[in-house]
Amino acid sequence: MSTPNTPIRLLVVDDHNLFRRGLIALLGQDARLQVVGEAGDASQALHVAERLKPDLILLDNHLPGVQGVDAIADLRQAVPGVRIVMLTVSENVQDMAAGLRAGADGYLLKTIHTEDLCDSICKVWEGDSVVSPEMMGKLVGLLRQAPAAEGTVAAPLEEPAPRAAVAVSVSADDPIHQLSPREREILALIAKGDSNKHIARALDIAETTVKIHVQHILRKLGLTNRVHAAVYATGRGVI
Repeated sequence: MSTPNTPIRLLVVDDHNLFRRGLIALLGQDARLQVVGEAGDASQALHVAERLKPDLILLDNHLPGVQGVDAIADLRQAVPGVRIVMLTVSENVQDMAAGLRAGADGYLLKTIHTEDLCDSICKVWEGDSVVSPEMMGKLVGLLRQAPAAEGTVAAPLEEPAPRAAVAVSVSADDPIHQLSPREREILALIAKGDSNKHIARALDIAETTVKIHVQHILRKLGLTNRVHAAVYATGRGVI
C-alpha cells in the first residue's frame, strides 16, 4: 500500500491494447502515480490484483466475458480497501448507476484530459468520489430517485428530461444560509460538475483558493465530498 510519500499503485484494466498501453504511458508521466500492472479482461484483472495488491484499479466496463461492473465485488474481496474507478466510453445512465451501486468509487469518461484523470485518481485515493462533469446531472437525478421499497432497486433510470425552473423552499435553519456569496457561487459550479481548475478559470481566482472554498463549503454543510454537495445544491435550487 502507498504511503503519503510514495506513488499511488495502479492496475489498469482495459481490453483495447493500444488504448491501455497509451494510458499507461500517460499515467507514468505523473510522479504521484505508478502503474504496477495491467489486464485485458476481468479474470486476468483478478489474478493480477491478488498478486500485486494495487491501491487503485482503473476499470473499463465493456470487457470480454465478465463485464467490469460484475467484477467489482470479486476485486474488492481480493484486495480489501482497494479503490476502483470505472473509466469508460459509456455515457449511459444505466451503466453509471450499475457501477456506482456495485461499489465503484468513481465513474469517468475516456474523453477526460490526462491531467484531470490524474487529479481524479488522487482525489479518490484521498477518500473522495469522482464523476465526469458530463455525467453529474444524471448522477444527481439518480441519487434523488427514491427506491420503490426497502431492499429493492429503484426503477430503471431514464435520460433526464429538461425541467422548467421551479421555486424551491429552503428552511430558515438550513446550513446553506451560512455560505458566503462566493461560496454559493462555487457550490453552483460544483453542482454543474465543474472541476476546481474550471471553477478557478471561470471566476478568475487561484485553484488553491477554490480548494479552500470547497473545504469550507463541505464543512459548513456537513458533507463529505463534491458529489454530495452537488446533490445538496440541486435539491435547494442553487443551480
